[in-house]
Amino acid sequence: MRKIIFVSFAVFILFQHCLSEAPSKGGSKPVNHEEWTQLLSKYVDVDGLVNYGGFQKDSLMLNAYLEKLVDHPPDEKSWSQKEQIAYWVNVYNAFTIKLIIQHYPLESIKDIGSKIQIPFINSPWDIRFITINGEKLDLNNVEHSILRKKFDEPRIHFAINCASFSCPKLRNEAYTAERLDKQLDEQALDFINDRQKNDIRPDRVELSKIFSWFKSDFTKNSSLREFINQYAKTKIGEKTKISFMKYDWSLNVQR
Repeated sequence: MRKIIFVSFAVFILFQHCLSEAPSKGGSKPVNHEEWTQLLSKYVDVDGLVNYGGFQKDSLMLNAYLEKLVDHPPDEKSWSQKEQIAYWVNVYNAFTIKLIIQHYPLESIKDIGSKIQIPFINSPWDIRFITINGEKLDLNNVEHSILRKKFDEPRIHFAINCASFSCPKLRNEAYTAERLDKQLDEQALDFINDRQKNDIRPDRVELSKIFSWFKSDFTKNSSLREFINQYAKTKIGEKTKISFMKYDWSLNVQR
């Protein structure tokens, strides 16, 4: 009898251990993004340009990280807002890399899919290749239905990267809750003061189309001019005319 009880207890302990090791779909703990940092530091340079061939060769590690993201979705009750934002920004950037290397080599992310593309219908950002919490998502869902809709954080536009030259730089480290504010501020400073992305001069200003497309995100609490002047080294005067640059969709690849 004791032997039976002992075996039953051992099986129970083993079962409990397996349950604790299994990924939790409901109340999962925040993801450690260390693997993503390792990949980014290896294949993204200081200018935010990407070695997509390197990512292809290291696809096993990338896929393992993507699986971790899929298996540990945010728990809105127990995760902080910063933990959720970091998670979804990393999801967007990591799955964008996945999309590119599935079709690489190519000259632009817009080469993926139909020749005639209609936004929110059949663009590369409308390909539903991400499954999280049993829901099929595309990159537009992550950006617009989650990051923009759920969080009042305009700086996410400087963090998510659309694999194009005119995008804000792909940061060569993962976003983390502990450093999120610092990281987002650094991204804003870098992007706004990059003359190739925003040409801000005392007499004329040409801004990225991002500030036109998503103007409402930047003007909830102030004017667009006031928002940019928080970060711009050259301040935009009240009477300075603002125009917008043509967006360069060339792939942000290391040459």
